Amino acid sequence: MSPRLDGTQVEVTEPTRVVTHVTKPTVTVYRPAKDKDTGTAVVICPGGGYWNLYWELEGEEVAAWLNSIGVTGVVLKYRVPRRPGEPEREPARRPLQDAQRAVRLVRSKAKEWGIRPDQVGIVGFSAGGHLAVATATGFGKRTYEPVDAIDELNCRPDFAIPVYSGYLTAKDQDELAPGLSVPKDTPPVFLAHGGADLISDPGHSVVLYRALARAGVPAELHVYDGAAHDFGVRRSSRPCSTWTDSCEAWLRGRGFLDPGTRP
Repeated sequence: MSPRLDGTQVEVTEPTRVVTHVTKPTVTVYRPAKDKDTGTAVVICPGGGYWNLYWELEGEEVAAWLNSIGVTGVVLKYRVPRRPGEPEREPARRPLQDAQRAVRLVRSKAKEWGIRPDQVGIVGFSAGGHLAVATATGFGKRTYEPVDAIDELNCRPDFAIPVYSGYLTAKDQDELAPGLSVPKDTPPVFLAHGGADLISDPGHSVVLYRALARAGVPAELHVYDGAAHDFGVRRSSRPCSTWTDSCEAWLRGRGFLDPGTRP
């Protein structure tokens, strides 16, 4: 269980279930009701500073929300904690390998799972938000050697949803962190952040939004006044809990929630 924190740090203060010591990455698939299924799937990257995975708050609960709007949720259990030689204040290397593989794996299962291979997105929270961004922008560089035919498939997600992300900016600078860049064929991005986030400053999302705009990439940014970190998708009286409504409208507007013809 995660430690109990106070409301100046996080929105959800009570302990929630956490996964750690992951040596074998896996995906867990949550399917929506057949009568609601849109054929869209989203790889879910829980946060945890690349040390742990907030499996309940930013994994299972996110899958349930996606299911409610007709989307298949695929929770990625990527490798944590950091290994020796991976600096604490920089992103770990193995999670990006796992995320690229996960996107390819979901596409490879499109016919079996009734998923449209051109409607596979990614969502991430905190460090998982960084992972979602790295996956959505770094698809041109292979991070591991192919192991089977699945690795010949495209690992570029069709949209990305980074939420209260960290690791996006260079230290003490108003620019993207080293190793991150925004190619012009980056997929559309929806960003959400708390304006009073002490763990991951909202500047991370602002800097990314500006970089996306310069590259001509469609993007939408929501910063919620007074909101802290770790609000996940839980409903509350706080305005930040409405970000999922805005995101649903964004997904619908871009055609990702139309039932259409599935494989």
